Amino acid sequence: MAVTSLEFRSIIYGLLPQRTLSRLGGWMARRRCGPLTKLFIHWFIRHYRVRLNEAARAAVRDYSSFGDFFTRRLREGARTWPTSPNTLGSPVDGVVSQLDRIAEGRLIQAKGIDYPLADLLGADPAPYLGGSFTTLYLRPQDYHRVHVPADGQLRSIRHLPGRLWPVRPWAVAGVPGLFSRNERVVMEFSGKAGPWALVMVGAMMVGSMETVVTGPIRGGRGGEPTRWNFEATACEFRRGDEIGRFNFGSTVILVFGPGQITWNLQRLAPGQEIRLGQPLGQFDD
Repeated sequence: MAVTSLEFRSIIYGLLPQRTLSRLGGWMARRRCGPLTKLFIHWFIRHYRVRLNEAARAAVRDYSSFGDFFTRRLREGARTWPTSPNTLGSPVDGVVSQLDRIAEGRLIQAKGIDYPLADLLGADPAPYLGGSFTTLYLRPQDYHRVHVPADGQLRSIRHLPGRLWPVRPWAVAGVPGLFSRNERVVMEFSGKAGPWALVMVGAMMVGSMETVVTGPIRGGRGGEPTRWNFEATACEFRRGDEIGRFNFGSTVILVFGPGQITWNLQRLAPGQEIRLGQPLGQFDD
C-alpha cells in the first residue's frame, strides 16, 4: 500500500527527538547574537509578514534575542475588547481551527478525527459534557501571549507532559489525538455562567509555556502531571487580562459546559483569521 505524503511526514516527525529539538530551539531563541539576531528577526518579519507596528516596541533594534521578539507585547490600543460583559472575546490572535459541540464526550480535531475530552483535560470531563468548544491555532506571525476571554476565578492549573508534535494544519489532519497527546497546560475557571477551561497545547520548538501564576512550566514526556489548586484563594481574572504565553507557536482550546455559549456562527468558521478580543459569542442568561 502506497504511503501518502502526509503519512510519510507524520512518520518522519514521529521519529525525531521532539523534546531535544525543542529544547535546542528554546536555547537558540534566548541567545543574544547581536547583528545575527537582528538579521534573523528581519528575515522572520519579511517571511511571515509580521505586523511589528502593532508591538509596544516597533523597532527590531529594541529586541535582544529572537525569543524576546517572539513574545513581544502589543502596544496600548492595538486590540479592543467588546463593551458588553456578556460577550466572549478571543484569547489570542490566530485562526479558527474548529468550532463545534462536544458530542458524546469527544472533540473534533479534523475531518474524520476526534478525541476524548477526558484525555485532553486529564480530569473528569463531566462539567463540560454536552457543551461546546473552539480550537484556535496560533501561526508563527501571530502575537503569542494568551489572555482571559471572560471574567472568571481561576480554580486550577494542570500541567500534563506529553509529546511535542507540530500543530500545523497538516499534522492536525494526520496525527490522531494530537492535542491530547501533546504537552499541555489546562486552566479551569468558574464564571457566572458556569465552569470553563482554557487549554494551552505545546508543540515542537515550543521551548516552554508559562502562566502569570506559575511562571515557566517545563516537563519531560515521561514526567508526572503537576497540579496547582486555587479553590481556597481569590484568584480572580478580568476579561482581557494576560494569563500566559507560548515561547513559540501553538494552539489554544476553549471548552464550555452545556447552555453557556451561543457562538457567533455568522462570523466564525474554520480557517478564518481572528484577533485578540474579537467577539466569539455570547454567554447565555
